[in-house]
Amino acid sequence: MQSPGTTDTTQLLVKWGKGDQQALQELMPRVYDELRRLAGHLLRRERAGHTLQPTALVHEAYLRMVDQTRVDWQNRAHFLAVAAQMLRRVLVDHARAKHRLKRSSGTVVLSFEESLASGPERNLDVVALDEALSELARIDPQQSRVVELRFFAGVSIEETAASLAISPATVKRDWAVARAWLYRRLTQS
Repeated sequence: MQSPGTTDTTQLLVKWGKGDQQALQELMPRVYDELRRLAGHLLRRERAGHTLQPTALVHEAYLRMVDQTRVDWQNRAHFLAVAAQMLRRVLVDHARAKHRLKRSSGTVVLSFEESLASGPERNLDVVALDEALSELARIDPQQSRVVELRFFAGVSIEETAASLAISPATVKRDWAVARAWLYRRLTQS
């Protein structure tokens, strides 16, 4: 059952999806802290000394999300899925820009923790991870979405299931298969 705050958030998302900009103004203060938490979670996985801060990451993602018009928002989990995708895109664009500036010697890395791979913690190139996820999306779009929600948004199995309209058991199975596939793909590179 949804809490009153979650219901209000969903109602604001639906209004925003229908073009109500006032709903967006009411929505952002409600979700800002959660977006900053997501951004902080993602940036903790980045290499030390990363130049993006959580606030800047949220603001850049916000600017991209505001451009989303006529989105049929389903619920809070759906919003977080889109937010995670925007945060991922900002990080990848930032990594690519930085890589272009350095012309290869400095690799931008993302911590590949045990939640995604079995075995010891590894550092991965965020651009390589993005490319692997894009490849996975061509092979199995649902598994790619599960990874985005679980890894990038930190969404629970139940919320992922609700967002994708699949069972929690399917989420667990897709999560396990996608982790193994990504691990193999990224360790071969």
